[in-house]
Amino acid sequence: MTAFPAFSRSFVARAIDQGAVRVDGLTARAAHKLRSGSLVLFTVPQPPREGPAAEEIPLDFLHVDAWMAVVNKPAGMVVHPAKGNWKGTLSGALKWHLEREGGGLSTAGGPTRPGIVHRLDRDTSGVIVVARSEEAHHALARQFEQRTTAKTYLAITQGVPRFDRDEIDMPIGIHPYQREKMAVRRDHSTSREAVTRYEVLERFRAGALVRVTPQTGRTHQIRVHLAAIGCPVLCDGLYSGRTLIEPTFLRLPAGPPLLERHALHAASLAIDHPTSGERLTFSAPLPPDMERMLAALRSAGSA
Repeated sequence: MTAFPAFSRSFVARAIDQGAVRVDGLTARAAHKLRSGSLVLFTVPQPPREGPAAEEIPLDFLHVDAWMAVVNKPAGMVVHPAKGNWKGTLSGALKWHLEREGGGLSTAGGPTRPGIVHRLDRDTSGVIVVARSEEAHHALARQFEQRTTAKTYLAITQGVPRFDRDEIDMPIGIHPYQREKMAVRRDHSTSREAVTRYEVLERFRAGALVRVTPQTGRTHQIRVHLAAIGCPVLCDGLYSGRTLIEPTFLRLPAGPPLLERHALHAASLAIDHPTSGERLTFSAPLPPDMERMLAALRSAGSA
């Protein structure tokens, strides 16, 4: 830490867990124990920036009170500022809406992540909860850490799962060659337990609609696990190889694109209120682009 006085211990630990350190050529986590003679390479992260500026961006609020807010996040919106995405974030939009009506967001997650307790990938739509006080932040975060929340996602897959329902139990770690990806990896320093349950709701000739309930919360978990069973999330550029779905993909007449982001939606979240303890469930309807994709799949025929 004396070599990097501009960074807090927690910031450096987080950077290490995100792949900033390699020991003898292999990515290492913060808990890695060094041996004498090891070669350590540290990619120095950018210093923490000040929090996001408030931006007037429309949001679909599902719930707001003095302790927490719940939003139906649109696809294409980054949750918090990061390299290359300092504007147009959910954090900036939340600051504009919530500070205007009184109160604000917790700072427990650091200056660039006001209120953020958990996250959704940029192109994943749906339910996300944020904290408005330090007390609420810790109470909500503890539920995610202890796995007492219940998260349900809807995904359209490329390919049809073999089983009507199943549990995928495969550890996930940083991809060995592509830092922006995760991968199923066993016996690696970055690997962590990951369990995903799914149920097929509808089968089509070219894919399926599945309900997914992750039991753990690893980065890209649903996307990695569905890809691992040969049924990646449709239009997932990282894991399916496709970034655009056109009607011709389904052997339908040419026309406008059917889908331009991965078909994954956080449909519901059940969580205990941080002060009252009341169990609350929040739901967000399937967005129009995924509804349009499902209609096209149905018209193209069942499996």
